[in-house]
Amino acid sequence: MYKIRIVLDSEEDIIRTILVKNDINLETLHQTITKSFNFEGFEMASFYRTDDEWNEGEEIPLFDMSEAGVGNSMQNCFINEIIPKAGDKLIYVYDFLKMWTFYVETINVSTTSQEDLPKTILTVGEIPKEAPEKEFIAEKSDNAFNDEYDDEFKDEFESLDDIDFDQY
Repeated sequence: MYKIRIVLDSEEDIIRTILVKNDINLETLHQTITKSFNFEGFEMASFYRTDDEWNEGEEIPLFDMSEAGVGNSMQNCFINEIIPKAGDKLIYVYDFLKMWTFYVETINVSTTSQEDLPKTILTVGEIPKEAPEKEFIAEKSDNAFNDEYDDEFKDEFESLDDIDFDQY
């Protein structure tokens, strides 16, 4: 049995702790998460592998998006392979238009089994009506090429201000 904590990426504490069977796939985990947060479950979603610092890695989409039809999907990825031990983490994004983003962490893995799984054992906070806004910040480019030629082209285009294009 897995004990998994799911935390909404927001200023308020919005947390769910769930229990699931050891052999479920990520599609079942996705359905369990959507139910625990009272989502309808009709939107696209993906899990992303992460490191210990929550840096986003490989995507595991709800459906196989590969051209050959043999890529990763939630249906063919199982939690005992993707997050096999306590401390393993995933990022879960639900509804790509609203970008509900959750941090998913394995809290405990045991060989104990229960019949009434999956189930939510802890609920903290209520999900807001609107997804928390995300701020996307581009990394500053260390591209010396751009810096070298910016001034050269800037001077060329400033001279275009002197041309009366109405004549042409």
